[in-house]
Amino acid sequence: MSEPVISIKNLSYRYRGQKERALEDISLDISQGDFLVVMGPSEAGKSTLAATINGLVPHFFRGKFEGQVDVYGKNTQDHTVAVMAEEVGMVFQDFEAQLFSTNVELEVAFGPENFAVARDEIERRIEKNLHLVGLEEYRNRPPSTLSGGQKQKLAIASVLAMQPKILVMDEPTTDLDPISKLGVFNIADQLRQRDDMTLIVVEHETEEALKARHILLLNKGKVIRYGPGHEVLRDVDLLESNGVRPLDIVKYFHQMGETDLPMAPEDGLSRFHAKGWRISDAKHAKLVANDKARAQQYGDIIIRCQGLKHSYSGKVEALRGVDLEIHRGEMIAIVGQNGSGKTTLVKHFNGLLMPTEGSIEVDGKPANEQGVFVLGKKVGYVFQNPDHQIFSETVFDEVAFSPRLRKMSDEEVKQRVEEALEAVGLSGFESKDPFSLTKSGRQRVAVASVLAAKPEVLILDEPTTGLDYAEQRSMMELVRHLNEKGSTIIFVTHHMWVVSEYAHNVVVLNDGQVILRGTTREVFSHEEMLRVAFLRPPHIVSFSNMLGKTMLTAEEAASCTEGGDV
Repeated sequence: MSEPVISIKNLSYRYRGQKERALEDISLDISQGDFLVVMGPSEAGKSTLAATINGLVPHFFRGKFEGQVDVYGKNTQDHTVAVMAEEVGMVFQDFEAQLFSTNVELEVAFGPENFAVARDEIERRIEKNLHLVGLEEYRNRPPSTLSGGQKQKLAIASVLAMQPKILVMDEPTTDLDPISKLGVFNIADQLRQRDDMTLIVVEHETEEALKARHILLLNKGKVIRYGPGHEVLRDVDLLESNGVRPLDIVKYFHQMGETDLPMAPEDGLSRFHAKGWRISDAKHAKLVANDKARAQQYGDIIIRCQGLKHSYSGKVEALRGVDLEIHRGEMIAIVGQNGSGKTTLVKHFNGLLMPTEGSIEVDGKPANEQGVFVLGKKVGYVFQNPDHQIFSETVFDEVAFSPRLRKMSDEEVKQRVEEALEAVGLSGFESKDPFSLTKSGRQRVAVASVLAAKPEVLILDEPTTGLDYAEQRSMMELVRHLNEKGSTIIFVTHHMWVVSEYAHNVVVLNDGQVILRGTTREVFSHEEMLRVAFLRPPHIVSFSNMLGKTMLTAEEAASCTEGGDV
């Protein structure tokens, strides 16, 4: 067996000022040509481990480093990050922070130029890597004009142009729409087929990890499991107990009592037919009937858009004639690719933006006649990044801000804060500094601060971004509970499993226009149309569509399966 290209021995690391270790006694060998996916919940140590491969830990991030990391025989403690960059390329989670040149071509050329590569060789590398990531026609465009997915591809191309032997990508698809995510992993798939390239990807989404040769599961800085990808991904209970969402198809067959578990929809379809199973028409019809019955419970229209258009600076047309009605009691997802107009649309619902053309009514009155202050009482808005919303020194003061702004008595303010914190599960946190909480905790504070105003409608812009699976579940269960208590919920998301499991209805935007609107089941049955909008449903939905009956979860599919030896 050949020598490992990365050898990690007894690695432990604690950040300066922290009591707990970020990594604890990790030993690991990685061979040339491997495709390793690192998974685990928040604060598992994934990004810290990635940063040890190119020497950012310990040279850039200070702390107590124990053990040894060798990359192609170089001890990372003895070599600078600049030296290690010749062996290890790094694509960061915040990939936009890596881009700074005035056009795409110069961005890709920057690294090789710093390595004093000859001009003609630089040109060859530009051509080769822009072709690899599909950005040849954008070489003269400023990076700022690219979509999120294109910027991510550019970050990858600029790192690959330095011809590293090892590529480390830290959660490269966090803020991308499903098809852009697929594009990044298609690039990874091409790279993994090169024997000279070793690929390490930190990733939350199990569907994106299907082609991993090995998976490393971390939790609280410790190795929970390290093994072949197909073995780790089939261990439903292990993944769930360590904050990672299992594959839909694996979960479905696991629930059906199978032990030999297919992982992809196509393999699942073959196994389904081989077992002699079928989907019960009556049971599926009952799911559809339940969807319709729920719709009968909605109230009157609370938000109505007619011919809604919005242009930024009079040039960029973000919305191009949106007609939409939202009823009281709905829980509706707004989905679409990066730049499709989702956030622009929902910012009109509470007056953060006003139409360039067309109209929007909230609670039967034109939004432009009500203003932000009045609309804010009816429509609450939770931003994607809670740190853009939070500013107070204590949780109590943060949640009390809106009631105080509305001149409520101290007693009523106290009552509003108590009710809001109880609703988000943060009772007892009143005196805490909100910035001392986790991302999930800060997100809950942001929700509570909006709830304190008792709005009828709650808008959440990407409420699950940056959260691990357990935190995503917790956040969405909270949102579902608020809906069941009477709140109208509108949420924007890229996570299609969140849509399939929690949304009653879905609006699909593409290039500023609504191209699909209906129940989640209806919308997800139109996979071709979804693909036009750079979306794809979860694997279990694709699997069920192949069977001719759209089901939204593994549980639904299992409940409708009959025949054979069931």
